[in-house]
Amino acid sequence: MSGVRVRFAPSPTGYLHIGNVRTALFNHLFAACSGGELILRIENTDRERSKSEYAEQILNDLRWLGIRWQEGPDIGGPYGPYRQSERMQHYRETAEKFIREGKAYYCFCSQEELETIKRAAQAKGLPPKYNGRCRKLSREEVEQKRALGLKPSLRFKVEEGFLEFEDIIRGPVRFDMGLFGDFVILRPDGVPTFHLAVCVDDVLMRITHVIRGEDHLPNTPRHILLFRALGEAPPRFAHVSLIMGKGGEPLSKRLGAMSVEEYRKTGYLPEAVDNYIALLGWAPGDNREIFSLAELEKVFSLSRVGKSPAVFDKEKLDWLSGEHIRALSHEAFVEKACDYLVSEGLMPAFARALPQNRLHEILLIFKDNILHFDALRDRLEIFNPEAENQDAEMLRAPQVPGILKILEEYFLSLAPGENADYEALNQKLKAAAVAKGKELFMPVRVALTFRAHGPELKKILPLLARELCLERIKKMKVA
Repeated sequence: MSGVRVRFAPSPTGYLHIGNVRTALFNHLFAACSGGELILRIENTDRERSKSEYAEQILNDLRWLGIRWQEGPDIGGPYGPYRQSERMQHYRETAEKFIREGKAYYCFCSQEELETIKRAAQAKGLPPKYNGRCRKLSREEVEQKRALGLKPSLRFKVEEGFLEFEDIIRGPVRFDMGLFGDFVILRPDGVPTFHLAVCVDDVLMRITHVIRGEDHLPNTPRHILLFRALGEAPPRFAHVSLIMGKGGEPLSKRLGAMSVEEYRKTGYLPEAVDNYIALLGWAPGDNREIFSLAELEKVFSLSRVGKSPAVFDKEKLDWLSGEHIRALSHEAFVEKACDYLVSEGLMPAFARALPQNRLHEILLIFKDNILHFDALRDRLEIFNPEAENQDAEMLRAPQVPGILKILEEYFLSLAPGENADYEALNQKLKAAAVAKGKELFMPVRVALTFRAHGPELKKILPLLARELCLERIKKMKVA
């Protein structure tokens, strides 16, 4: 497939959420697997809600995810500009063309009048569409109303009949245009509606495929009419299903759906986020679940995108995140962990004071024990001389004094600076027969690490300083 041009066109009225990101990712993957191009377009005609800081954050989020575009507001291209606020002349020229050709007309109805028309239609059991009352205004009547200071919107004429098209994902789709009514394409302040701007831009930017959420499906017949009015064949459409929470409830932050920036700050790898989002509605055709972005670019296909709503499962995202972290080389893990802790201001003071090779050794014991990097801050408390014992209640059992005595004797037997030997300590504990199983080793873990959970003790013990262990044992004996 060649000549494919797709676009991701976010509105900078907030941060990217999961649905936005999936649209961006599917467009990126489709362009990559078909040898096509992705165009990034900022749809910022909403003057009140659009903010430059949101636009900049969108670009940063996409870059972090590895989503690449060949044309856009930051790099330019042959069909720019790529911000709709800089393309107003194109929309106005198209609107004027539609007026000249009799495809659109001025509408002076106020919001109150439109509500009255809507309620009257609903009372009769009819679709709540515009009734076309301004459709037959003469040129003289239009000028008279303008002379009175009235500012009209511009409506596109919709003729009754059926409109059909083939959606790449959903198959044949059919709409009764008699239910739609004439729709606004230019507001009284001269700002285009979404319908006009997106179609003009798609034509001028030579877009061949439009991949977007199914919430835009009702807009598609209007857009096809506009493409035809512009004398252009419509692009191919692919409407992706919505993303729901478990049980079919609307997706929300409470269910784990966060902005891209929040995922980054939580310490997810971008590869894991890409991997998970790609699986929301798309299936590779086998049982494989773990992919790099480069692998997704090779195997993605719109033909394997399902029609049913995708279900967001944070537990699945966390699992994939852990798998991607474990797949890192030791060097890459340490580098990414340090970069994250430093950039987020989460590197503890005691850790910053450690020799670099010692810090790296400590970080590596958590590689198989975390799902995202923000967990490292708490995990590192195992080695913090100032840490508080969060699980001290687990040291109230009757066998604990005997266990603490054995631990103290063992660490006193070590030379200053000598590393503990897990197997040697294990043998002493078992030989003493103070307790066994969980009743033995859980108090040992809590006494030495001040945490009930974490990596295997045999990984931690060689890195715990003799003096730190003795100090903690002393504190627990006093307590």
